[in-house]
Amino acid sequence: MTDHNDFIDPDPVIIDAHGDASENPVFNAQPSLERSEESTLSMFAHLGIFLNLFTGLLGLLPPLIIYFAYKDRSRYVAYQALQALVFQGVFFFGAAILAGIAWALSAILTIVIVGLCGFPIALLLTLIPIGALVYAIVAAVDSYNHRDFKYWLVGDWVRDVYEG
Repeated sequence: MTDHNDFIDPDPVIIDAHGDASENPVFNAQPSLERSEESTLSMFAHLGIFLNLFTGLLGLLPPLIIYFAYKDRSRYVAYQALQALVFQGVFFFGAAILAGIAWALSAILTIVIVGLCGFPIALLLTLIPIGALVYAIVAAVDSYNHRDFKYWLVGDWVRDVYEG
């Protein structure tokens, strides 16, 4: 298993040699990202969740684009972006769907008066996506300051998948 600091330490220069047997190989060197670039990119990956407030689904695009664009240049950025993507998918959208179901059931049951008991539950479930936004801000600030942020329940799983 990889050490905790492997996601923070800079990656080596990546050299890609290509060409056919008749030609001399062409070397493309991609330097690893500077620490400030890693911090900024990982912060934007986490803050992509705010696009969900205005667009519904487009908040998944920033971490997805950042992951695929920089996965070969920085393990730290790739890990933070992948973690943000999974977190948004599970907590923001999953909780929003659960809250919607709870509100619909409460509205239906309100007709029978029993549904009033469902309103506190629906209200609590509505707060989960808001909590996800706050948690994403914490992740963005931590990753911008180059601390290896790890989401609760998601971080270890993403790290295992990423290393696998």
